[in-house]
Amino acid sequence: MKKVLLSTILCSSLMFAASEYKYEVTPIIGGAITEGNTNLDDHYGVGGLSLGFNLDDKSFFNQVELGFLNSLGEVDYDKGGDTQITRLFTNVIKDFEITNNSSIYGLVGAGVELFSNEDHRNDSGLFGNYGIGYKYKFTDDIALKTDVRHLINANHGDNTLLYTVGLAISFGKKATNVAPVKEEPVKKMAPVKKEEPKKVEMDSDGDGVVDSIDQCPNTPKGDFVDKVGCSLKTDLNINFKFDSAKINNSYESKIKRFAEFMKAFPTTKAKIEAHTDSIGTKEYNDKLSKRRALSTVNALKAYKIDTKRLKWFGYGESRPIATNETKEGRAKNRRVEATIIK
Repeated sequence: MKKVLLSTILCSSLMFAASEYKYEVTPIIGGAITEGNTNLDDHYGVGGLSLGFNLDDKSFFNQVELGFLNSLGEVDYDKGGDTQITRLFTNVIKDFEITNNSSIYGLVGAGVELFSNEDHRNDSGLFGNYGIGYKYKFTDDIALKTDVRHLINANHGDNTLLYTVGLAISFGKKATNVAPVKEEPVKKMAPVKKEEPKKVEMDSDGDGVVDSIDQCPNTPKGDFVDKVGCSLKTDLNINFKFDSAKINNSYESKIKRFAEFMKAFPTTKAKIEAHTDSIGTKEYNDKLSKRRALSTVNALKAYKIDTKRLKWFGYGESRPIATNETKEGRAKNRRVEATIIK
């Protein structure tokens, strides 16, 4: 049972989830630089608030942002008079990670701007905007955000440049919903019937999953298994170029994530298994697969994973998962897998 439980933890640990939080509220302060033909102050302060709704992994964008910005005090007209300016906006945001704590993001959206005193062709109406920003996380739920946004007024095509800085606070941590417990009226106890002893189900391979639901009845000893009794293999999504054992830089995040799991569960060990396609001789492919396995071990070693916790094997072309008759199939066969073991 412990093996099945740990396999569940592993599966959830190796998935990239969206934010752990549902929402993000950000008080904002900054400034606005206006185009010269609007007859407004060239530069005035703004302040406001935004509320972000974090989206799940299936969405291209990471967040939907709703918010408002008000001018700080009255904004003077060059030809006399003044006005208050309020902007309401909705944007979608795409985040691009730089490090574990920092990222850049792009935004695009639209909104409406309201002038308390419409004058000198400054009319309330719609605008479109786009921008770019930087985010730095102090903790999991507090981050500094700063961005620059270009606004284009729909009435006359006037331009305004907004720059802002804010402190984002995440809340509403996602949790599994638990159904409320319904209280049942106390019932009289029925007479206890004698029950025949339950039949004990067999677990022939000793993996913690009974034979009736075990889809892999000959699991190697020591492997952790999933809920249907099959060895818990983790596809590191590392595919190699033809006749190469060099790991492409694009797989760095996958290796890092697996290393973080190994650090989180220091009593576990892993079995690294590497494979090739069928082009070339059997002897050459056996050696090539061992080189690929060793490349993966060295990549994990660079993340401070003790190699005593790793076993590695090269199976050459003997265990394909796709046809070797096509280019696509051969690319899938040039792979590395990992199995969690005791």
